[in-house]
Formats: sequence, structure tokens, C-alpha cells
Amino acid sequence: MDLVKKLIILLVLGLVFYLIERVLGNRRRASLLRPGVGTDTVYFFVVGLVKIFTKTLLVIPAIMLVWLQVSTPEELRAGMYHGYGPVLRQPVWLQAVEIYVLVDFSGYWIHRLFHTGAWWPFHAVHHSSEDLDWLSSIRVHPVNEVVDKLAQATPVLLLGFDPGITVGTAVFFTFYAIFLHADVDWDFGPLRSVISTPVFHRWHHSKDPQAIDKNFAGLLPLWDILFGTYYMPRDRMPCDFGVPEKVPSGYFGQLWHPFAGWFGRKGPPPSP
Repeated sequence: MDLVKKLIILLVLGLVFYLIERVLGNRRRASLLRPGVGTDTVYFFVVGLVKIFTKTLLVIPAIMLVWLQVSTPEELRAGMYHGYGPVLRQPVWLQAVEIYVLVDFSGYWIHRLFHTGAWWPFHAVHHSSEDLDWLSSIRVHPVNEVVDKLAQATPVLLLGFDPGITVGTAVFFTFYAIFLHADVDWDFGPLRSVISTPVFHRWHHSKDPQAIDKNFAGLLPLWDILFGTYYMPRDRMPCDFGVPEKVPSGYFGQLWHPFAGWFGRKGPPPSP
């Protein structure tokens, strides 16, 4: 039944982004299919397993909540924990705004971390898409996904925000991350420096030397502007996506890719 649900979600998203990319956005690619679409579809269907593992690791902040004596194991198991302290006494709408800002700020720095040193091979899997569109947003290595989600959720929970509101913001961020990869030349005009757009994020994926390690924010370009990583030229659009190094094209090859260097070998061959 879960497989059927995922298939329905995939079909709905496919329809939505067909309208966005091909009708509203005048997508240039002639074919509905493109290199890597099979690999990205596999990612879509197995992402649920990664989410299960991520939820399991949330036991870490849960233990800390018990240690801080703001909740009990029984309350957490029953799903009755709704936050604590001054943060919880704020209006729901204000909590939601603060969560958006906090998650986006922490996400900016986690994203930058994954562009450095030993973290990069995990993130290179996501950047390996040379034909960038909405479905390529799903191509995220499990280690990247788990670290990203856990590092963003933990401070929100420990500060006392209602987990229910946190889950609601996660739904929005997930859809918006997919939208940012859409094959459209949209920069929202006067809002191009206020909110992240497909053009903003597609520059992040470009191999243009001037665009390397730029535009890390998921929602607010403010962080890139403040920390010197903002790049949005007005005279051209992003192109030439991918990474300079060789990343396997198949799902299992990509899972192994970040670990291959640890053992001095290339690992299993790319799956067909």
C-alpha cells in the first residue's frame, strides 16, 4: 500500500511540474525523459527508508529533553510532548516563522559544510545531475540526508518549539526544495534577493567557476548576502550542471561513491 501511495505522489508531482516546467516555464528539453531519470526515480522510492532511520536517530534529542527534565519517556512515546518554556507560550504563527528562519540558517551552514573536505563526496552525489530538473532534487545521499535533517531538527526541539509545528514546516521545505530545482528561468524579479528561486539555486549547481560554492540558502538569500556567497548575475542564466569528478550514474554506485576513497578502490561498478 505504501508503494501505491508513493506512486500516486510521484504521478501528482510529475503532473504539477510538467505544468510548471513545460507549460508555464517553457522548458527547452524536447524529451520527457533525460539521462539519470531512472536513478532519480529509485531515490524517490527508497527515500522513505532513509526517513525511518532519521526518525530513529531523533532519539538523541529526545534523550536530551528527558535529561533537561522538560519531558518524560512516557510523554514522548505517547506523542504528548508539545514543547516547553517561553518559546511554547508564543503564538503558533510566530513559532512557525521562527522555525523557518532557524532551520534555514542552520541549513545554510550545514550545506556549506557539505561543500568541504570529507563531506563533499556525499554531497557530490546530489550535484552529479547534469540535466537539472525537479526530480533531480531527490538525488541525495542517505548520509547527506540524515545529517542535514538531524542537525536542523535538533536545535528546534531543544529550544522548546512544538514538534507538530516543526513537522509542518518540514513539509513546506521539502516541496520548496523540489521547486528550486525546476527547469525554469524564474528569479521572481524584485524578490530575487529576498527569497530563493529556481535561478538562484540552479546557479548553485552550475560548474561556472564564478558560481562554485555560491547560493547555499534554501529559502532566504539573506544568509548568502551576509556571508559573501551570493551570486545572481542579471545578464545570463545558469547552465552546465554537474561536478568535475567522476560520479557513478547508478543508484548503488552513488551510494558507494563517498566511501570508495576510504579504501583506495573505486568500489562496485555503476548499476545500469
